[in-house]
Amino acid sequence: MSLPSSLPAAPGPTSGGRSRRRGGADVVPYDFRRPIQLSREHQRILQLGFDGFTRQATTVFTSALRSVCAVSMRTIDQRSYAEYVDSLDQLTYLTLFTTEPMPGRGVLHLPLDAVMSCVDHMLGGPGSRTQPKRPLTEIESGVVRGLVERLLREMRYSLAAIVAMDPEVTGVEYSPQFAQVAGPADVMVVMEMELRIDDVPFEMSVCLPFSGLHPHLAAAAAPAPVSNRERAQRAEAAQVLQRSFTDVPVDVSVRFRSSFVDPALLSSLSIGDVLRLGHPASAPLDITVDDEAFAHATPGTQGERLAALIVAARPTSPDELAELSGGGAHQPAPPTPVHQVTDLAAGLPPDVARDLPPGFPPGAPTGLDDPTLTLQELR
Repeated sequence: MSLPSSLPAAPGPTSGGRSRRRGGADVVPYDFRRPIQLSREHQRILQLGFDGFTRQATTVFTSALRSVCAVSMRTIDQRSYAEYVDSLDQLTYLTLFTTEPMPGRGVLHLPLDAVMSCVDHMLGGPGSRTQPKRPLTEIESGVVRGLVERLLREMRYSLAAIVAMDPEVTGVEYSPQFAQVAGPADVMVVMEMELRIDDVPFEMSVCLPFSGLHPHLAAAAAPAPVSNRERAQRAEAAQVLQRSFTDVPVDVSVRFRSSFVDPALLSSLSIGDVLRLGHPASAPLDITVDDEAFAHATPGTQGERLAALIVAARPTSPDELAELSGGGAHQPAPPTPVHQVTDLAAGLPPDVARDLPPGFPPGAPTGLDDPTLTLQELR
């Protein structure tokens, strides 16, 4: 019995399938000038709170309109107040309410078509899709106000686990431009929902100030108090981490100050030429780690090795450097339009190190600014 020379390839995901799966998610542009401050944990907490609000709002609309209604959650987003106002219609129904104990005020947005349909249902009408676009009359405002106050009470109950908010209606606006709840650049948290009345969809939303809501979200997201055992384990882990950091080796460099040299001089350098450095003989050298100076030292020797004697354990100002060198304040020469040479390492060959006195006291001249010292000797 012989086997076929080739077998059909096993079915599997193709690159096209992967690309279709990846393309299923919506790409949202990110504005680096306004970083997102609403974390996913905070969004999850708000999602739980407003899921309860949508369920209660469904009951409120159904019982008040005596019709089939449904409220569902759509998105929770962070926006500026100007962006939120621009997303609304020119003529709509905005209820402004207080957010005590949080500073600022909130907004409950209901489209004017949905409000007119609610009024039509509550007054015994059919609630047809075609509704007039106009501000409410005094009687219509009184009817809708009772519905809105019930929604705000349900919001207070749903957000009780986050903040003990007691919303009260402070006003109604029909034009978003006149609803001065916050500044145009103030960050707001916008909860968008969908309201369905007799299978007719409407968009409704709740806008709350982020600055007042964020401390309560952070407190709600804080972990539960830990036991004494967990606290001791965390303290021990912190000590182990601190001891480990003290044993990590780092590369330390001892450097001269930067010098400014004409590019024409650099291009014509050859063995035997003299290159005068901009580092004074009496000034200490810089001790750096990753190009960050954290101390100053003077060069010297210890046995057969070069050494650096620490004279300052932190970056010092030019006046302090002058005091360490024992002279007046150093006045650097005016820079010329040339390129800057990188810092030179202070490592010297053994033949030059033997010329330095043992210990090399601070402030003593190094001799490295001697014009007779050539590049060949420095090597």
